[in-house]
Amino acid sequence: MSTYVLPFEKPIAELEKKIEELSEFNATQDIDVSSEIKRIEDKIEKTRTKIYNNLTAWQKVQVARHPLRPYTRDYIKFIATDFTELHGDRIHRDDRAIIGGFAKIDGQRVMIIGTQKGRETKSNLDCNFGCPYPEGYRKALRLMKMANKFGLPIVTLIDTPGAYPGLQSEERHIAEAIAVNLRESFTFGVPILSVIIGEGGSGGALGIGVANRVLIMEHAYYSVISPEGCAAILWKDRAFADKSAEALKCTAQDLLKFKLADEIIPEPMGGAHRDHGLVAQSLKMAILKHVTELSALSPQELKDDRYEKFRAMGEFNESKPRAKAKKTAAKKTAANKTTSKKTTTKKTTSKKSEDA
Repeated sequence: MSTYVLPFEKPIAELEKKIEELSEFNATQDIDVSSEIKRIEDKIEKTRTKIYNNLTAWQKVQVARHPLRPYTRDYIKFIATDFTELHGDRIHRDDRAIIGGFAKIDGQRVMIIGTQKGRETKSNLDCNFGCPYPEGYRKALRLMKMANKFGLPIVTLIDTPGAYPGLQSEERHIAEAIAVNLRESFTFGVPILSVIIGEGGSGGALGIGVANRVLIMEHAYYSVISPEGCAAILWKDRAFADKSAEALKCTAQDLLKFKLADEIIPEPMGGAHRDHGLVAQSLKMAILKHVTELSALSPQELKDDRYEKFRAMGEFNESKPRAKAKKTAAKKTAANKTTSKKTTTKKTTSKKSEDA
């Protein structure tokens, strides 16, 4: 049983606790309760399926933040071989919130770049809780330029609440670092594939997210702001994060619907944290499929494809004015005409008086 239980998973946790108690009872009293354990296990699976098939947007955000969820290093361990990590931005220092290097995926040479979180206090402090500094984005850009030079596909794995917003970031020009990454990413003549594996927060995610294909894990999210931040602005209270998550339309299903993501990578029932190996295989197959498809395009076609993809985002259709709006406009027009007639009458009367 997982040591970390999400609020909506409490019914599952209670059933799992009963299984532990029955197993202990079986061991100490030497009484066969296997049939009862099997019945509870079936109930757990049914309960988990029911819960995870009806998750709200806010619950999906909570799953995306699960501390046992696989991170970039975990995926690299499962899907890649010959990983050679590269460090530093050649300007300031090495930012451990973004890692990257050369690797092979089933013999396909690639450059893997991803945001990294920690498991405990020490590792979280080392990688700044997955919030990159400017030097992290400059390191990512250096690696992307290197991949472009050697003609290697670029694979980015995104899992960050956002770029670090502190004073140190501002001193070292975080906005400029992200902006340069956005600009330069459109100039590379190699395939670029981005996968949101957990949190996709704001410009911190987009800094390594300009790609020919954008994939997203089933229970990940991608948003211009965190639900808590949105709630603090709109409702003046972070307690409304569930409402803001729904309004932001940040889930994988919403992103696919609005054509902001190209494919949803399925997760095991109960989330990616339940089976790292299984979800890693799904990720590996998706990466290989899209890299193979994109590799058939010429460098100029890849650039054009990337440009057109992002230019097409945010399309909308203007709806026809409602009947109420038409009536309001008609009233305003009539009022303006009446005012105009009154003004004309006053001017005429005034002129006649002057002539007299």
